[in-house]
Amino acid sequence: MNFDQIPALDHIKKHLQTTLQNGRTAHAQLFIGKPGYGTLATATAFAQMLITNSLEGDQLRKAQHLCSQYTHPDLHFVYPVNSSELLENNKPLSKDFSTYWRSFINDQIFEDVHDWYKKVGIEKKQGIISVHEAEEISKQLSLKSFGGNAKVMLIWCAEKMHLSAANKLLKLIEEPPENTYLILITEKPDDILLTIRSRCQQLEFSPFSEEAIANYLMQHFNLESNEAFPIAVQSDGDLGKAIKRLSHKTDDEKFEAYFIAWVRSAFRAKKQKSAVKDLMHWAMQLDKENRETQIRFIDYCLHFFRQAMLANYKADSLVYFMPYDQDFKFSSFAKFINGNNLDKINQSLQEASYHIDRNANAKLVFSDLSLQLTRFIHQ
Repeated sequence: MNFDQIPALDHIKKHLQTTLQNGRTAHAQLFIGKPGYGTLATATAFAQMLITNSLEGDQLRKAQHLCSQYTHPDLHFVYPVNSSELLENNKPLSKDFSTYWRSFINDQIFEDVHDWYKKVGIEKKQGIISVHEAEEISKQLSLKSFGGNAKVMLIWCAEKMHLSAANKLLKLIEEPPENTYLILITEKPDDILLTIRSRCQQLEFSPFSEEAIANYLMQHFNLESNEAFPIAVQSDGDLGKAIKRLSHKTDDEKFEAYFIAWVRSAFRAKKQKSAVKDLMHWAMQLDKENRETQIRFIDYCLHFFRQAMLANYKADSLVYFMPYDQDFKFSSFAKFINGNNLDKINQSLQEASYHIDRNANAKLVFSDLSLQLTRFIHQ
């Protein structure tokens, strides 16, 4: 991975290149933003620059080749893992999944942690970065550089660090070995220990523009502009989401079915008591999904309601939603979503996401959310 393979982000690329040229690269950096905003891709590209800096000739070519394969001995990755049927080890470390990881970043570098969990068969669990992983980080970075240049450790989804792991890492950040760099990557900076955040130089990544995503899709997937732009518009600035839409790997169809069942029952609940029972059954179905899926479903709902309000206010140029279910009349539903009730619905959804992310009982959260929706949707 190199900067030329990453769309846009010119200001971030320029900043990183300038700090390297001036010998002012921070030894600990925190890249903030979704993978689909280019955080992991930029981190790997910059890691290659650090490792190959000042090399020439055959040394440079060899180092670049190893970095492009993600196998350079001075390039290290840590990411959330858990026990998996793919491994016999019940307490695995990142290095135990290295083959799967290289495949993931070769093919899915803009995709998110849920896609990683799916790849290694832990989608029904929560990946963690354990204290044993922190000990492995210290061990790896204490070794002499293989190429005589920089050593770089990338910690993806750094918010998944166990507190004891974070405390061990803090010591390494405060007193890093010579010519050693740590790049932490997160989309939830508030979940990282404050003492770690305060010691890292922070770079915030914004969503890609629709034009940047569309151009990327046209260049890499041979799409015409009339095919690329609708996908770009639907992707909320997230390139990973755009690529998944292109390959039909999203959960949108499943989420739509959940959503339609939910709002139909919520409409009926005002006049039919039996619909309340349907809402409770719906909450039980959502309870069976893993936490990451539940949170992504709530994000989907936020997006769906927002599109409905835009349709209600005739902002047709901003509406691109096309339901899979041909029996669902989106335009009729949209008439019930307005500026008055959308704020209340959004607040309830965001609170539900917050509680689920902190391990609240999902059945109770979705049951309460359903009862709130029955009130708001008729306002």
